[in-house]
Formats: sequence, C-alpha cells, structure tokens
Amino acid sequence: MHSGTQITQGLRLAMGDSPAWTVEAVRQARYHVVSSDHLFTRDNTTLLTGCPDAPLRSGERRLLVVDENVDTLYGAQIREFFDFHDIRATVLTLRADETVKQWDAVCEVVDAMNDFGIDRRREPVMAIGGGVLTDIVGFAASIYRRGTPYIRIPTTLIGLVDAGVGVKTGVNYSTGKNRLGTYAPATATFLDRSFLRSLDLRHISNGLAEILKMALIRSEKLFDLLESHGPAVRADRFQGTNGDLARAADAIIAESIHLMLEELQPNLWESSLERCVDYGHTFSPTVEMHALPELLHGEAVVIDMALTTALSTLRGDVSEAQADRIFSVIRALGLPLWNAVLDDTSLLEHALQDTVRHRDGQQRLPLPLGIGRHRFVNDVTPAELREAARLLHGRAADLSPAASDEELVSV
Repeated sequence: MHSGTQITQGLRLAMGDSPAWTVEAVRQARYHVVSSDHLFTRDNTTLLTGCPDAPLRSGERRLLVVDENVDTLYGAQIREFFDFHDIRATVLTLRADETVKQWDAVCEVVDAMNDFGIDRRREPVMAIGGGVLTDIVGFAASIYRRGTPYIRIPTTLIGLVDAGVGVKTGVNYSTGKNRLGTYAPATATFLDRSFLRSLDLRHISNGLAEILKMALIRSEKLFDLLESHGPAVRADRFQGTNGDLARAADAIIAESIHLMLEELQPNLWESSLERCVDYGHTFSPTVEMHALPELLHGEAVVIDMALTTALSTLRGDVSEAQADRIFSVIRALGLPLWNAVLDDTSLLEHALQDTVRHRDGQQRLPLPLGIGRHRFVNDVTPAELREAARLLHGRAADLSPAASDEELVSV
C-alpha cells in the first residue's frame, strides 16, 4: 500500500487518527448436478468422469458415509463397484433420521474423516443416503479443516429434488430445526432414481411435498402434471415402468429441480430473505420438531402449505375452487392436511415469531396467488392464523386419506 487512500480490488485503507480497513470479496460457487440411473453398476462410469471438478481414478481412495438402511440394501453393490474400479473405499455407516440429526452425528463423521487422514483438496468425502445424511456429512465437511470437498448421492426423493441440489447443510439443535449449519455447496450431486424403487410410498410422498411446493409457487404446469399423473408416478416410485410413466416422471423431476435451481442460483447465500422457496417452511420447522418422530419433513412442509393455502383463501388470493384442487392433490399424493400439534394454535404464533427472528425482523411470508404464483406479506395476525387453522381442520375432516395403511408398508 503506497498511499493512504490507495484503493486495490476490494480493499480500502482510510487514513486518519487510526487506520481502518474495509475488505470486500465475492464468494464464487460452482457445483454440478448430474443425473444418471444405476450409478453403481460396473459399466456406468458417471461417478468416475461425470464431474469434471472431481474425477475418480484407479488407485485412489475415498471415504464413504452411507446411511445404514442404504448399506443394508445396496452396500455390497457399492463396495463391489469401487473394488472393480480399483478404488479403496472406507465405509462409515450412519443412522440418519431427524431424531438423531444432532451434533453427535457430525462428530462421528468428523472423527471418521480425521482417522481416514483425508486429503483436504483431492479426496472429497462421499455421502450416500437421504437428505438427513447429506446434511450431516455436508456440515461435517464444511467445518473440517475449514472446508473439505464432498459429493452427495441422495437416495430418497426429497434428497433428489430438495436437499441434494442446494448449498445448505445443518443439524438440529435443542428444539430448533437445522439451527446449526453452514452454506457449503457439494462439489457434485449425482441423482440416481433407481434408489427410489426400494422406498416405501410414504417416503415417496415425502419428496412429492417439496415438488408440490415448487408447483404451487412457481408453475401451474407442474401442478397440472402432479394432478394428472402424480398418484400413478408415486405408485410406480418414479421408475418409469411404461412410456407414459417414464415421460411423466422425467418431466416432474426435471421441472422441479430446474425451478429450484433457478430460484437458488441468484441468491445462494440468502442475501435476500424474500425467498419463495421458503414456502411451506414458515410453520413447518416448529411443527416438525414438536411432532417428532411422527411427521417426516415433507409431511410437515405440506401441512404448512395447506395452512397457508387456507390463509390465502381467507384473503381472497386463492379461490375456493383452487383450494379444493390443492387439498385434493395433497391427499391424492398420500400426504396429510393436519396434525394434532396444530390443535394448539399458540404453537403457530410461536412459529411465526421464530420465523421473524430468522428473517431479520419481518415475516416475509410467501403466500400463494392462485396456483403457480406467489407474493410476500408481513401482516399475518394471530387471529388470521387461528381462523386459517379452523378452516383447514374442517377441510381435513371432510377429505379422507388417499393412501391406505398397507401402501405405507416398506417394500
């Protein structure tokens, strides 16, 4: 620095009684989302060459963190794949569900990374499991040596369309959903729909909730597709067992991911807190944590969406006919409209207060405008919440579930 007022790129020094510096820097992000079914068959080389920023070569080694349920079903195939391609794989199996999505799970992954002696730049840890597991591994990788690359292979629908394509990591703390976390993009996410064939239908519905979210706020076309083909695609577990189901499954997955990334890309670090992808995530974090282990994440999200649909109906932004369609599609996709924790409407007021703290002092609540559009509001009152809950409770009682108990048994 040659003079007291010289300006370099992003760095300013102002001279006075005491010097003070201002540092400005732009954080660049680059990551890949790659779709390829049957990733772990011998002749599929997508994992080896599909990500230009993280090629996988013969003679290398990798630490794999695998959901224990996934390991039971696919562990032998995964290990055989790496053996066949002469890659030394060390496997940590991890129980991963919301009840154990805590700091202890992060420490377990950090311990494995440390014991492995992971190379910070050249050996990305690989997370193979649902959204809970990829959140845990992503958080551990982001804090180990202040940032270690990782790769996600989501094995659930909610992982494919939501948790696997953004940059958020995190775990729960106390009663707070994802209260500890970071923004840490994976080097790559590999999407393999063949994993979905072993999911029970409840977990397929769980992912469909996040797809429905994007439809209600961004795309009437996607909503129409869910309305006309969603139940059949759900029953088929997105496997595309005939031409019509394959086309519908492809369109639903591709459109929902495209819409999600289109919203995330210009605002990855959430510099703007008016995010339409927060739809369904105002009341659901509190509802989900109070209902554990009864509700899955997507189930809590869809209850939030049903509540805010009722709220928008009271405000005249969603017509009665549109609300009927929305509630009917929710049921047809095997999702709930109500949970008993909502009987205590003070919980909703508490949830809104917590959201205001999370969104810098304002509600910034995305509400649907009809189907496929949205607006943000900051004036929702406790009385409105109570009335919306009353309306929703009545509608939930009128509509019977579309999915039988037998459909929700694991296959």
